Amino acid sequence: MHLSEGVLHSQTLIIGAVTAIIGLSIGLRKTEYARLPLTALFAAAFFVAGTIHIPVGIGSVHLILNGMAGLFLGWSVFPAFLIALLLQVLFFSFGGFAVLGVNLCIMALPAVLVHYLLGRALHGGNAKAKLALIGALAGIIGVGGAALLASALLAFDGGKDYYDLIFLLLISHLPVFIVDALISSAVIVTLAKMYPHILLRPQPETSV
Repeated sequence: MHLSEGVLHSQTLIIGAVTAIIGLSIGLRKTEYARLPLTALFAAAFFVAGTIHIPVGIGSVHLILNGMAGLFLGWSVFPAFLIALLLQVLFFSFGGFAVLGVNLCIMALPAVLVHYLLGRALHGGNAKAKLALIGALAGIIGVGGAALLASALLAFDGGKDYYDLIFLLLISHLPVFIVDALISSAVIVTLAKMYPHILLRPQPETSV
């Protein structure tokens, strides 16, 4: 979900930018050369998922797939998502440069949370039902976390003036919970079947 330019005040944009820079520094430090192809794969998936979107109020509704990416990438979602968001701004004018840090945090922070909550379970076995459940939870937590974080930022920035927009944002993303969860489940089960070595990497990361 991309928040539009001209909506948030400067102090909120600064907080978002600083948080994004911190996340990027951690993500770049933790990104391993051997994992670059996987990072690029999820960056591309995130980019494509976000290109088909429907404007809703001061944001937009679209697939995110951030939870699925967070499972495998951890903090590396920050540089991966940054590239995708930059391309979306340049090619499609989604969001904007001023709000780039805020949008990056909205997408990436829930993905990191998914990594720490579910990453170890993902790499603890390859039972199909278990992987499908992990994928569904990743989709729900990723989308839900992004929606809640965006809502919290709007409430912090605009207070009661944004309450109606926050309600619209949350309601409009209910279908995304379902679709994102289904796609994440299918993709993770397929990846585990075709590339089982992906599940061999110990997760989650234990330090920042």
